Amino acid sequence: MSTNNTADITKGLTEADGSFKRKPSAFRKVIEKGGEYPPEKGRYHLYVSYACPWATRTLITRKIKGLEDFISVTVVSPRMDEHGWPFASVDPFPGADEDPFTGAQHMKDLYLKVQPDYDGRFTVPVLWDKKTSTIVNNESAEIVRILNSAFNDLLPADKAAIDLYPEALRKEIDEINEWVYETVNNGVYKAGFATTQKAYEAAVVPLFESLDKLEKILTGKDFLVGGQLTEADLRLFVTIVRFDPVYFGHFKCNIRSIRGGYPAIHLWLRKLYWNNEAFSATCNFDHIKTSYHWQKNVNPHRVIPLGPVPNILPL
Repeated sequence: MSTNNTADITKGLTEADGSFKRKPSAFRKVIEKGGEYPPEKGRYHLYVSYACPWATRTLITRKIKGLEDFISVTVVSPRMDEHGWPFASVDPFPGADEDPFTGAQHMKDLYLKVQPDYDGRFTVPVLWDKKTSTIVNNESAEIVRILNSAFNDLLPADKAAIDLYPEALRKEIDEINEWVYETVNNGVYKAGFATTQKAYEAAVVPLFESLDKLEKILTGKDFLVGGQLTEADLRLFVTIVRFDPVYFGHFKCNIRSIRGGYPAIHLWLRKLYWNNEAFSATCNFDHIKTSYHWQKNVNPHRVIPLGPVPNILPL
């Protein structure tokens, strides 16, 4: 049984120099025709947290691709306890669900059911196969690409035609994803979970250098790559929508706010949120703010800030 199962989500991830290092995901199978996990309507399930940026990018993709009837969803409570992410049976937080298949109390139980000697982190999202009661994949970047293409033959033509990772733009998407992940998506965590001043500054300075770079890229544009919505936008959106409500204060990423310091990024954010329901419907600020501020290693008294007001500004 894993010992890395406490509500301190940085447990085992902080290096001797005080820096935060994220471990790779463990389950990396795919859904594909003729494969171990073929595309079938109703067979697969997503376990997610509205609080988690990695998990919500899979929810956004599911909605954009019209997969709501193909892939069901269970939402965990945002309040991690000593066993990790709880289901509503343990913590009936508004918007959280009970586990419909195994009666699990925590995500941990599902991981250990599938692999009793599992010693990694009990993360979301999890792409679950109802037919074999196992985890197909728990790497959000791969789940996004699975949802983007694996079910196209079963979808209506208009949804099948939506491609968040088009062949002609893949090189540019991959290049942006790489530095955005290192310095922004994961950069906020490296700043927030740093345990030394040196490690914090080594993360927060590149974070804002990348935000400055993104501001230039998005000036006069609605999308990051190719004038169209791609996975690069999804991957950045889930961090930026959390920036002012959480990362600015809680993670000490406070050199500039998005709404106060980055007009082009701020406009891009609000256009996605207010003009595309896939973004707004999968964003739950109560879960987001509660979950991050429930981290006792960063906020020992678990006081949840009221601001900013509003969480996201209108267009």
